[in-house]
Amino acid sequence: MITEKAAHHVGKPVVLIAEELSPATLDALGPDFEVRNCDGANRAELLAELGKGVDAVLIRSATKMDAEAIAAAKGLKVIARAGVGLDNVDIPAATTAGVMVVNAPTSNIVSAAELAISLLLSSARFISPAHAALRNGKWARSKYTGAELFEKTLGIVGFGRIGQLVAHRMQAFGMDVVAYDPYLQPARAAQLSVELVELDELLKRSDFITIHLPKTKETANLIGVEALKKVKPSVRIINAARGGVLDEAALYDAITEGRVAGAGLDVYVTEPCTDSPLFALDQVVATPHLGASTDEAQERAGIAVAVSVRKALAGELVPDAVNVKGGAIHEEIRPSLALVEKMAQIATGIAGELPTNLDVHVRGDISEHDSSILAISALKGALMATGAEDVTYVNAPGLASERNMTSSSDSDPVSPEYRSMISLHCALRNGKSITVDGTLMGIRKVEKIIAIDGFDLDLPPAENLLFLRYSDRPGVVGAVGNALGKAGINIAGMQVARASAGGNALMAITVDSPVSESIVSAVSKETGADLVRSVTLVN
Repeated sequence: MITEKAAHHVGKPVVLIAEELSPATLDALGPDFEVRNCDGANRAELLAELGKGVDAVLIRSATKMDAEAIAAAKGLKVIARAGVGLDNVDIPAATTAGVMVVNAPTSNIVSAAELAISLLLSSARFISPAHAALRNGKWARSKYTGAELFEKTLGIVGFGRIGQLVAHRMQAFGMDVVAYDPYLQPARAAQLSVELVELDELLKRSDFITIHLPKTKETANLIGVEALKKVKPSVRIINAARGGVLDEAALYDAITEGRVAGAGLDVYVTEPCTDSPLFALDQVVATPHLGASTDEAQERAGIAVAVSVRKALAGELVPDAVNVKGGAIHEEIRPSLALVEKMAQIATGIAGELPTNLDVHVRGDISEHDSSILAISALKGALMATGAEDVTYVNAPGLASERNMTSSSDSDPVSPEYRSMISLHCALRNGKSITVDGTLMGIRKVEKIIAIDGFDLDLPPAENLLFLRYSDRPGVVGAVGNALGKAGINIAGMQVARASAGGNALMAITVDSPVSESIVSAVSKETGADLVRSVTLVN
């Protein structure tokens, strides 16, 4: 029986496009999805479409994916913002719901940098008021005497990717560049021939100031009343980053009082903004948040989030997911995500209970890369093994915490037998533990379980598995085969590992169909094994 929640999964996954996106977005999505459209700014229409069941929703800035919208969305797995800012997405609510949030963090950096430079140039030469005067029939050459950029000092507040692009381009104008960024290493600034200074010094020295900071509690009104008392009266200030970093009321007072020469603005504390007193000043050039409004940026953003949606709905972890711990995932680590999930499912299945702690030990060549994400892979796999529904990389840490589970990872370049291997140690509530070792073999990176609790194996993690622990003795293999044969279960492969003749042994069997609890009981009775566990891996 198909439930309401699952009904929309029959057929192609559903992608809801809630705002107009570049045609390249659809091309990047490809034919594997059912694409629906709605007006995301129309609240009722958005909620109605989400309620029909969607796997992913693609938005820009006008669609509010708040807690209400996320709760209304049946089966939602991904919210994709075709742009950088995520002010319109309730990330905590998405995380709680296990919904991945992705954006396109680098899609508009060139466009944003170029707009900041455009505003700077326009402010320096009064382009906007001069143009307006000419359109009104006035030839006002003497009124609009501007300033050169050559040999002037540009202060960049926030020296991230956009700030660095601005610096590189403005150095070509012959400008000296200083920057303020408390999180940047001085060596990186030096590489770009930029002097890293404190904010007060930047304010005092700069002839032009351009802001490239996100708005946070720390940066709100950073350039405000007190800061504007420290600048040169000839300074021009550009803000094409986020509204609210620059105090608009303080800026207005500073310009009208002659303490600031001019400004270029693309962002405002409240948007849309059409009635700011700043707009009446000839010293101000203003645009309506056009930083990402180029064909190229929109195309890059659409393609980037379409690729992320494809990956997410295919069960892959997306590097640009903003609510997944672990950050960017190296390509050498990525194939290990699924392997560790399966190792955790096997360990949990054999244990017959949820571990209290999972330690992932990465060995060999792959240890040189950040493998912290594998700790989440282990949590996800263990939770899935116990039947937890809708477990994702997003909500796995939260779900694990509710169950008093923890995980960790470490690495060691030494791997005596394999180029790379992963060992998963699971501590259980009864004080016992279980260890599963795995590796990826060859160029194709074929998944293999290579040991369980020290018993050497060469086991592909097939969908249906059966494990037995017993005292090594004649007749056990035949008894297992007999019991499975009676039940109509076909054996695809069988491996036996033992510590010594007559000692403890482990049998690992791959079968073509799931092994029910009744069959497990029959196998246990036939073999007298100490432990018999059936494990069905969940993708």
